[in-house]
Amino acid sequence: MVMLMVVISVLSACGQTPNQNQTSSSSKQIKVTTTIGMITDIVKNVGAEHVNVTGLMKSGVDPHLYKASQGDIKKLEDADIIFYNGLHLEGKMGDIFEKMNKEKPTFAVSSNIDKNQLRSGSEMETEYDPHIWFNVQNWMKATEKVRDELIQFDSEHKADYEKNAAAYLDELSKLDNYVREQINTIPESSRVLVTAHDAFGYFGEAYGIKVMGLQGMSTASEYGAKDVADLRDYLVENKIKAVFIESSVPKDAIEAVIAGAKVKGHDLEIGGELYSDAMGAEGTLEGTYVGMVRHNVDQIVKALR
Repeated sequence: MVMLMVVISVLSACGQTPNQNQTSSSSKQIKVTTTIGMITDIVKNVGAEHVNVTGLMKSGVDPHLYKASQGDIKKLEDADIIFYNGLHLEGKMGDIFEKMNKEKPTFAVSSNIDKNQLRSGSEMETEYDPHIWFNVQNWMKATEKVRDELIQFDSEHKADYEKNAAAYLDELSKLDNYVREQINTIPESSRVLVTAHDAFGYFGEAYGIKVMGLQGMSTASEYGAKDVADLRDYLVENKIKAVFIESSVPKDAIEAVIAGAKVKGHDLEIGGELYSDAMGAEGTLEGTYVGMVRHNVDQIVKALR
């Protein structure tokens, strides 16, 4: 009798094992590794409690010059899914993504944007301008890419991903309207945005503001005395009031333009610090995509209106 009870107990335990494992598996978070903070923010919003997100590049980091450490490689190897921007934004990591793509799902969020909607690059390093997030409608397409790939990987939680994405897309749609309305409050003659490098091209095209950068689309590009002089002369002649520094780019270049304008009798102000290739510190409003864009717009409007 005792032996029979033992056998029943063992068989009962064996019969429960698959269900227990299934429960454990279904509650396990997907490990996602991302590059820039803006992508990290998408994944957190769409994936919510179903994902554990690790972002490689923190506040103030320039992705154009970023070199992956051994710790970064391990984070990529440990991930279930990888999301990156593409279009050579993370130029020095291109080979790594190609390798990872052979081992696990690895996606460029820019791949969801029609090539006809991309700005042409002006340098040898990139065929297209990689700063797609500055047109909020582009970032809505990036969000859809993340949603679709999470669903493909984890169809069990499809309804959650769709619901979360819909809520985030609605928030982005409102943000797009906010940017447009605010920029329209700046007098047309003053709608000139000058920064250290040409990161705001999509922003300018989408929202009707002239954008000028001292450096090219990549901070790896160099500028010379003629570039400084040409930009200075334009600002003086058009009586532009302010220029802007970027959180992830040294401000030496912009300070050279300001000094040059002063010699010509025109005082330029630093209109504020904008977030271009990196968001603000984690835990702050500017540490989210929506907060970053609103901050930039508010700084621009305040300085140029």
